[in-house]
Amino acid sequence: MADFSEIPWIAEHIELYKTDPEKARLWDSSPLGGPGMLPTLLLTTTGRKSGKPRALPLIYGEFDSSYVVIASKGGMPNHPIWFLNLEAKPECELMVGAKAVSARARIAEGDERERIWKRMAEIYPPYDKYQENASDRTIPVVVLDPVG
Repeated sequence: MADFSEIPWIAEHIELYKTDPEKARLWDSSPLGGPGMLPTLLLTTTGRKSGKPRALPLIYGEFDSSYVVIASKGGMPNHPIWFLNLEAKPECELMVGAKAVSARARIAEGDERERIWKRMAEIYPPYDKYQENASDRTIPVVVLDPVG
């Protein structure tokens, strides 16, 4: 499936971000087997093939003055589409609650990646299992640096 916004719970979360962004920022993952309330942002990338905006809610952390998301795709062997879109065009838009942010994406490497990964795994412990499942794929840690 190319458009995750067609998955009902994702579509509902996107709609909640449009109607009540502060409520959408803290998302209850427990109905889907998650650990409970998680911080989420709404990432809007530009489709690398379509050129159209693509929005997706993602778990995030804050580090220094940037936001961080993990391109885990649940530990699948390939990268998520939103990550491929950011590789093609790193400029993106975020909604963090009601706060709109223009950002530029980059991939954390080395010590920065390890430090951020550990903190993100504290927010969402399944990330460590996802990395095990991903086998040879190193799951990207994506830093979203605000611009403007």
